[in-house]
Amino acid sequence: MLDSQFSLHATEFSGAVTIGFFTMNLVGTLGIVFVACRFFVSLYESEFQRSEGLLANILPQSVAKRLKQGESTIVDGFQSVTILFADLVGFTQTCADEEPKFVLELLNEIFSEFDDLVEKYDLEKIKTIGDAYMVVGGLPVARDFHAQDVGRLALEMLEVIERLNIESTYKMQLRIGIHTGPAIAGVIGVKKFAYDVWGDAVNTASRMESHGEPGKIQVSEDTYSLIKNRFAFESRGEVEVKGKGLMNLYFLERELQ
Repeated sequence: MLDSQFSLHATEFSGAVTIGFFTMNLVGTLGIVFVACRFFVSLYESEFQRSEGLLANILPQSVAKRLKQGESTIVDGFQSVTILFADLVGFTQTCADEEPKFVLELLNEIFSEFDDLVEKYDLEKIKTIGDAYMVVGGLPVARDFHAQDVGRLALEMLEVIERLNIESTYKMQLRIGIHTGPAIAGVIGVKKFAYDVWGDAVNTASRMESHGEPGKIQVSEDTYSLIKNRFAFESRGEVEVKGKGLMNLYFLERELQ
């Protein structure tokens, strides 16, 4: 309706100006599209890296790679792995009257230092169960000297607790058990999946911890036979172990120079 009125007062533009406006419209539109696309791509990349980091924290790198390649069932058998269980003796009772935030921060401080040691010796942290901590050496890639590395880890874990006891008002004690034997490891679950270890060796390592003494590292004869030339031990003799009967057990004291 208004075209006829406006056309009477329309200004004539040269072809160059028309092309200029056309180019500006085209470049401006493409620029806006490019910026928007780049924003969403960078957002995707950020989220992708975040998910990759979370996956790397949950699973060993080699296992995560196999999972991303499409393997639906990941399970491996190992002839020899060394399993460590550590428990903060009496921690639950000691912190019973404390605020949840304080308990969490204290556990996080302890376990974070343990995590650094596990990375130092190229071992695999499997999980924490309350105030207990589980580590395995010799998987997900089989290798030698895993028992020796776990022994060194255990000694340094005791040193961490001794140092924190000096700095804190709480006096904590760590009880550690170690056993070497065959085991099966794999990814279990569909949602909230986890890399876990199964077998009699796991049960035996757990018994080494529960039948041990606070502030000491108890090892089975299987582990002792592998590292007896590398560490100093105190023989505990035969001990009745629940579900295992009589076993020759040893306390690992220090690494030999």
